[in-house]
Amino acid sequence: MPGTVGRVPTPATPGPGAPTGPAAGVLAHDWSTTALGPADDWDVALRAVVELILASPMPMALAYGDDLVLLYNAGYADLLGSKHPGALGRPAAEVFAEIWALPGVGAVIERSYRQGVPFLEKESTLPLVRGHSATVEQAVFTRGYSPVRDSAGRIVGVLTVAAETTHVTEQLQSLSEVAAALAGTLTLDDVARVALRYAITTFDPDQASFAVDEGGGGWRMVRRVRGELLDEADERLPPLWRRAAADWPAPVVQAARSGGPSFTRDGQPLRDTAVDRHDQKVRSMAALPLGTSVVRGGLAVGYQVPHTWSPAERALLAASAELIGQAAERARRFETQHGTAQLLQRSMLPEHLPDLPRLRIAARYDPGVDGNAAGGDFYDAFLLPNGSLGVVLGDVAGHDVQAAARMGQVRAALRALALADPAPDAVLAGLDRLVASLGAEAGTYELFVTVAFGVIDAERRELALSSAGHPAPLIRRADPDGRFHAEYVDVPAGPPLGLGGRPGTTTVAFRPGDTLLLFSDGVVERRRQSLSAGLSTLSEAVAKAGSGDPRALCAVATAAVPGGTEDDVAVLAVEHALTPSRSASMEVPAEPTAPSRVRHWLTGQLTEWQVPESVIGAAVLCTSELTTNALLHAGTAARVEIDLSAERLLVSVADSGTRGTVTRARTDTLSSRGRGLGLIEELSDAWGTDPSVRGSTVWFEILTPPTGRR
Repeated sequence: MPGTVGRVPTPATPGPGAPTGPAAGVLAHDWSTTALGPADDWDVALRAVVELILASPMPMALAYGDDLVLLYNAGYADLLGSKHPGALGRPAAEVFAEIWALPGVGAVIERSYRQGVPFLEKESTLPLVRGHSATVEQAVFTRGYSPVRDSAGRIVGVLTVAAETTHVTEQLQSLSEVAAALAGTLTLDDVARVALRYAITTFDPDQASFAVDEGGGGWRMVRRVRGELLDEADERLPPLWRRAAADWPAPVVQAARSGGPSFTRDGQPLRDTAVDRHDQKVRSMAALPLGTSVVRGGLAVGYQVPHTWSPAERALLAASAELIGQAAERARRFETQHGTAQLLQRSMLPEHLPDLPRLRIAARYDPGVDGNAAGGDFYDAFLLPNGSLGVVLGDVAGHDVQAAARMGQVRAALRALALADPAPDAVLAGLDRLVASLGAEAGTYELFVTVAFGVIDAERRELALSSAGHPAPLIRRADPDGRFHAEYVDVPAGPPLGLGGRPGTTTVAFRPGDTLLLFSDGVVERRRQSLSAGLSTLSEAVAKAGSGDPRALCAVATAAVPGGTEDDVAVLAVEHALTPSRSASMEVPAEPTAPSRVRHWLTGQLTEWQVPESVIGAAVLCTSELTTNALLHAGTAARVEIDLSAERLLVSVADSGTRGTVTRARTDTLSSRGRGLGLIEELSDAWGTDPSVRGSTVWFEILTPPTGRR
């Protein structure tokens, strides 16, 4: 056999430290039928190479002789998958027949053997079948080939060292992906979701956490645990933040305060801050600051086993934290500006609408554009001296502070004019003069203001309405057969305010069971779609609504026409109830026992009103979920209101937190966990969320069966 110069005895029985497992199987293999020959006759130098291969944790293989017969260790066997152990003693060209002709594979090994030229390829992508599965995946390797010489200096084979770098490559790719995902975030909630999802999928820790300062000295942190079941609803919903004092000793907060990273290889990094068994089991942790001057915060990943942080892993963590920090900085600026704009907008709208026995009222406003600017849409409802109800919905063109200020002026002036003379045409005539004056004062005659104003007389069962360039309102009416239809009020639109127009007044019947819907053009206008199509879609949706309840109709109207809009969306609905409804409310303190107290109160109240048990059970369960959600996310007291009519039970839970919705798409998402969302959708007939001046209101409606209608 080439290269054999002597005989190296092999122990008949394994001694201490002798190879076991796959390595022992390699030595026990019958090599006598291959170019290597019997193991007892191997050259000293060759045996040294074999011992090096078998002892190495790195995937290594020897391709021996002219046929390049394979001998390899356990690490290399893992790469071979189902080809092991059949690959032992076979020519490499046969074992790797499917890739041998690829560039950088067979030709490189043969050149190294015949010419003695070492070769290093830092990155190559090759097909790999892991384990005994039949799935082929593309893996990335760093490969080195070196000629192996015997004791006489002759080349007898090629040593292959293969290091799979697929994981590192995937981590670098994921860094690019997370940068793209972070570019689309608007709020710190968005940043937290992306950061935690990235940390779990990239570093595969047992848990990951993200923390930011509250701005007033405290901290808030959100955590995600590996294996946590998150459905699509959870991914859309606000994360559950844990709040803590300024001196909180959590590693992620310490890193944020100090501005320097910390790495715990083995210990109890969360011993002083553990809140559950997940924290208690963490033994190793990396905590890194976000590295931004605007937002103090940090990112941490932890494992339940000891973990050594390689330089590459530390660098990747640092780069990740920096990207997340930049996104958090943008989000903090956006939330500050957004909060100011929205507070300005909503502070100019009525915080409470009149509570009347026969006229039920609800309104909804969603900001247009990106939710980061104050708009000019407005609504109002107020009692007039003669006992009638004045209702108005208008639109001042623009999405800036000036538009919001003009909106406030128009709304205040309209109410003052109506209290003096409630005739709709007289009110709009006075507003026309006001808008013309404002335009002259500002040096522009391009002010665009539209308004629809009506007066509802419940006793006379009629509605008097005037419009200045505004879309005609809808009325949902009952047919004799018990079905419903929706019709637009035939009111002369007239020109917008400020142009000297003379609006007329239309008086129509408004009977018990009817519901009036006023809306802004943002409800029906869409790009590449005619206005008539939007109006038709809206009327069909209102006619098919499950009930005429004004809050439900507001939700139906804002979602009726598909497609996004950059305009503000405002709706106001008034229902002329068939019978007076009964209502009650409860103030819910921000304490752990609050949901239980709400359940007890609601059960007693609905039982007293003789509501069917099936409705009570569903209502109590949904209300408990909403109350828990309000306390978790807002962190403030809440208010539960119930309203029972002959047709339905309406329950709303309002919080006073400052974390409102950001875009119109998000206002349609219930801010509870996935389970709560599923419960509401399953048990209620309609539900929605309504932003308020501070905080938001989540409501649901359950239609009562005929036996339960009192």
